[in-house]
Amino acid sequence: MTTAEPGYTAPDATLLGAEHVARYRETNGEVGYIWNGVTILLLTTTGRKSGQPRTTPLIFAKDGDDFLVVASQGGAPTHPLWFLNLEADPKAEVQVLDKTIPVLGRAASEQEKPRLWEIVSAAWPNYHVYQTRTTRPIPVVVLTPRG
Repeated sequence: MTTAEPGYTAPDATLLGAEHVARYRETNGEVGYIWNGVTILLLTTTGRKSGQPRTTPLIFAKDGDDFLVVASQGGAPTHPLWFLNLEADPKAEVQVLDKTIPVLGRAASEQEKPRLWEIVSAAWPNYHVYQTRTTRPIPVVVLTPRG
């Protein structure tokens, strides 16, 4: 994982993880909604082992009313924990700026993934590089508002 990878742009990593979540929540997204030129939402899933809420800041794009996120983990060989949590319990919640929205999450089907991949990779071109780093197909996750 170097900046010498063709098509890869190293992001500014000064706001990550728990600190990103805290600043986003404290400011209703005023800090953290825009990160490296892309939009971020907070996804809260239920831990499949702990049963506790787990919140992750994720780059997102939109497809109609649906939010699209990518289970890339930077091209790691395994799926991120938030994705495994969604597989176990698809009911989740997103925070976008000051709005909290209950959603239902699912991996895009093989038929819809190419179109959705284009949408998300237009927002964050590094996804193409992440896919070259792993043999697992990186899921595009559709978060559909519920209720």
